[in-house]
Parts: sequence; structure tokens; C-alpha cells
Amino acid sequence: MKIHCVGIGGIAISGIASIYKQKGHLVQGSDAEASEITAELKKQGIKVFIGQAAKNITKDIELVVYSEAVPADNPELKKAKQLKIKCLSGAAALADLARSYFLIAVSGMHGKSTTASMIAQILIKAGLDPTFIIGTKPGWRLGKSKYLVIEADDYQAKFLHYHPDILVLTNIEEEHMDYFQNFQHIMKVFGQYTRQVKNAVVANKDDKNVLKVLEKFKVPRRRASSLRGRQSSRFKVAYYSLKQEEAKQLKKILRVPGQHNVSNALAALQVVRLLKISDKIALKALAKYRGVWRRLEFLRFKINNKNFDLVSDYAHHPTEIQASLQAISEKFHGRKIWLIFQPHQYQRTFYLFEKFVKTFQKALACIDKLIITDIYTVKGRESENIKKKVNTQKLIKAINRPWAMYLPQNKIINYLKTKLKGGEVVIIMGAGNVYNLVGQLKCFPQVKLTNRRQGSKIK
Repeated sequence: MKIHCVGIGGIAISGIASIYKQKGHLVQGSDAEASEITAELKKQGIKVFIGQAAKNITKDIELVVYSEAVPADNPELKKAKQLKIKCLSGAAALADLARSYFLIAVSGMHGKSTTASMIAQILIKAGLDPTFIIGTKPGWRLGKSKYLVIEADDYQAKFLHYHPDILVLTNIEEEHMDYFQNFQHIMKVFGQYTRQVKNAVVANKDDKNVLKVLEKFKVPRRRASSLRGRQSSRFKVAYYSLKQEEAKQLKKILRVPGQHNVSNALAALQVVRLLKISDKIALKALAKYRGVWRRLEFLRFKINNKNFDLVSDYAHHPTEIQASLQAISEKFHGRKIWLIFQPHQYQRTFYLFEKFVKTFQKALACIDKLIITDIYTVKGRESENIKKKVNTQKLIKAINRPWAMYLPQNKIINYLKTKLKGGEVVIIMGAGNVYNLVGQLKCFPQVKLTNRRQGSKIK
């Protein structure tokens, strides 16, 4: 089958495209600009158009898969519909792929990529050869077993496309308020999602909203049993909590810092116990887990012949920011820490404005300088009215601390070159194009990390 992917450079669509390709389909796609992801897809033999145009859609294409971020007036999508080619959103296409697998879906506002990656690594270590599609880089793998691990996104309630055999609920709070009407709407959608689960919900007992969803929507509780063999129609809830005895052990062995990563590891451990994987195998795999791209990714560079540590992190919600800063400050205790942050979307910045302010004010305890750059705007997902109400300068003014400042992104590297004394920890944080600063810093000498607990990608 010939498949065209609109927005193929996106984290989720790129994974779907790669899996289709590995399954033997003829795959091509397009994106607005070239990236590391599109370069990787080209290496796999996938044709990638840079720039989106109606001419890219030909009559021999049998399926068009499009990113949910693609606007309805996209020329390729319009042409496909004119030609009556079957069109599926990324979530719908992934749900279609998932039908032939035992599906393990990780959902929640935070921790999805890390938890899903930990589960996948344990399954690999246990010899179960899973397939996975996770929202990071490289976030896809085609295995030979029946197991599929996915990061099931809450944006636009995309996870409602899935009917997981095992669902992991990490946490629930206000997020994506450009889609959800209010917090009650969020809870209702999560409640609907839990009703689609086939076998088990692995739930964070430390999150009050997860508990409320399970209680309000009367998710039945069953005694734990193995799901490794034939699928059971029995439904149950398996909880995990930082109060578990295993939390202390995980904190000692994990290479990735932070209590939030201990919680993610506990979730992964609970999942694989349901599959009758031994704790010995699971803990050994978790001890070797090195994290994923842009989730507390540690690097080290040299500027003006002076070393500094760099942390690249995807956090863009106040809760994520707080968790990441806590982990980084614990790891680099006593070091000077600079945070460069790019707000992601005007809607998120507007709806969570007070939470952002409080988070950064509290950050005084662990960071020495805060640089906030311009808000990253997502085409087709922004309200012009809200864009007039919020900006970085207003955020800086509300934070009202002398160590907080604004800089446009194109001036940040030069600022670092002139101001870094050596020995600082610099955090580049956000889900937008602030990551380009990491690429620019790669032109400077990179210093090999000597601490064996510092790492990056899952192997």
C-alpha cells in the first residue's frame, strides 16, 4: 500500500511512518521544514517533501495519514479528500495498527514518554521483543511479538481512539485548555477512556485526580492476576506509589534523577509484574535506563575554554518545570544554575499564567538566572484574541525577580559566550524550537561525560 504522511516530521507521525515502512508499505510524506527527524526518515528510504503542496498527492496513494496539528485547509489534505483517498489522523492510524497487538498505553499529562520507554526497555530485556511508538527521538521500533507500547496523548482527547489491554495513568491536571472546556471536561474524558480498557489500569495512587476518576466512574477492582498468557476479560486496578518500599531501591539504582522518574519507574515495574516479568529482570533493565531525548538529557560543552554542563529538557507545563528543576538541583547541588525557558503556546501561557509565575518565583531556591524567550506559537492552534493578552514581557513583570530577564532567542548564544564564567549548569527547556540552541551549541567543543549515571538515549 502506498501511504502519504502529512506532517511527517512530527514525533508521532514519524514513528507511524517508520512502522508502516518496516511492515513493507511504500511510504512518503511532507513537512513544512527539514529536521533531524526528516533526515532520519530519509535514511530509512522514505521520500520526504519539504514544503506541502497539492501536487504531492497522486492518485496511486491509498492512504493519507495526517498530524492533528495540520489545519483543515492544508493543500495536501484537501487534495486527498477531493480524490476520495482514505484519510486518517495520526491517532486513528495508530489505533488501526494497534488492533493486532496487546496494547500497553501510557496516558496522563506528564511522564508518558519516560514511562513508556522504561516499559519498552524492560520488555526488551525480558526477551519479549515489543513494538513501540513513543513521543521522543528515536521513538519507534518494530518488534516481532504481540506487545505494542505507545504514548497515548491527551491533546484533543486523541487517546479515545485506543482500547488498551493495559492503561497506565500517570497524572491528571489542567492542560490543553485550548481544547478542553474546563477541568470537569478533562475528568469526564479520562473517565470515558478508562471504560475502554480491556484488562487493567495501572494507576498513580499519589495523584488525587487519578483516584477521583477511578472512583467517580466506578472502575471495577479485581484481584491481581497474570496477563501474560491468554487475554483475560477480568478488569482490575493496580496502584503504584512513592510510598512503596521499592521507591527507595529505585532511587538508588536509577541513572535518571528526580522523584518523578522514581514514580515513572514504579509505574513501569507495576506493568511488567502484570506480565509476570520478574523483578530481577525489571530492576536490572531500569538500572541501565539512560533516559530519552530531551527528558533531562545531559551534555557538556566548552565555551572560551571553560566547561559548563547543559541540560536539554522538554518540560513546558508548570508541574513538569518544577519536577525537572528539583531533579537538576539535586543532581548539581551547590552549582550555579541558569534556566533558559521558552513558553509553548499562547493559550497554555494564558490559562496557566499564575501557575507559571508561582513556579518561577519558587525557583529562586534552586536557580541563579532565568532567561525567558518569546512564546512559541503553534500554527492553527492559537487564538488571536489570546495572543494580544499575554507575552513574555508580561510574564517577566509578574515574576518580578531581579534574576529573571527576557532575551530574544537569536541573542541567547552570544549572551552565554560573554557571561558564562565556567562551571555553570545551563538548562534549555521547552517544547518548541528553543531546542535549536542545543544544535547551535554543538559547534563548540563537546566534553565527554565522566559520570556514568549521566546518559541520554534508550538503547
